[in-house]
Amino acid sequence: MFAITAARIDRDDPISGLHAGEHPDPEPGEGWTTVTVKAAALNHHDLWSLRGVGLSADRLPMVLGCDAAGVDEDGREVIVHAVIGDPGAGGGDETLDPRRSLLSEVYDGTLAEKVAVPRRNLVAKPAELSFEEAACLPTAWLTAYRMVFEKAGLEPGSTVLVQGAGGGVAGALIRLASAAGHRVYATSRSEAKRESALRLGAYAAVEAGERLPEKVDAVFDSVGAAVWPHSVRSLRAGGRIVTCGATSGDAPSAELTRMFFLQLSVVGSTMGTRDQLRRVAELCARTGVRPEIDRVLPLTRAEEGFAAMAKGELFGKVVFTV
Repeated sequence: MFAITAARIDRDDPISGLHAGEHPDPEPGEGWTTVTVKAAALNHHDLWSLRGVGLSADRLPMVLGCDAAGVDEDGREVIVHAVIGDPGAGGGDETLDPRRSLLSEVYDGTLAEKVAVPRRNLVAKPAELSFEEAACLPTAWLTAYRMVFEKAGLEPGSTVLVQGAGGGVAGALIRLASAAGHRVYATSRSEAKRESALRLGAYAAVEAGERLPEKVDAVFDSVGAAVWPHSVRSLRAGGRIVTCGATSGDAPSAELTRMFFLQLSVVGSTMGTRDQLRRVAELCARTGVRPEIDRVLPLTRAEEGFAAMAKGELFGKVVFTV
């Protein structure tokens, strides 16, 4: 089958490690099945994998990709849940299984004509969603759904800040938080991305680091060190930062004095459960909320999509059709 694989690790030039070509068809084991991929979405996780984060050289070549929508062996249209884990080992939550992984870390991923996954990892694709839209949900939108509806602890009408508008998670956060009735502020260094954030439903979009007109109840952050001081200073007393990533670095000053004096809290969030993937798909189907797609490319042009992500030349998701 045709697939996009990580052929080698290069921290400085990750895209040089991409290989497009033939790869052995998946051979699903007991309890696993095969999905014929119709559309697959790109994530920053794929770039990090090419840098060797979460993927070691001894596992190469590895098919990249976490997200996919396609058709299972019984002809059903499905969305693939990317978390490979045991819910029992995580107290009912597979993301809390200490041995969990994502597709493309231990097992081949979704940037291919076919992908093998545990049968329980399949979620029915609502007919209202295209394959391209559905393929955007398993990582960025699932992560955002959990942050907004589980981790933030907010009621509708709250104020929130989304750091770094432009990425897939940030765009999903803006869409979901505004749909839930929150007043959403978004930041970006790019004027064009600030304007796009407003189109997605943000109440206001400001320059990165700019003081907000009011303190917010929660900050949603996937950027990390570069925006951490701004995140902390943007919170009201008792507010909460929900973090799902650290693309700019993971070791900012903790600002402990402000943390304890204002009784702030920091909550980590990683992906979401299979049931939450089903719920976010149903939410999109029922409300008309849809993922923002920057571009759709054939899988044969995957390097083009990787390059655009590496340069930050995106607003929304890159989707590959197979």
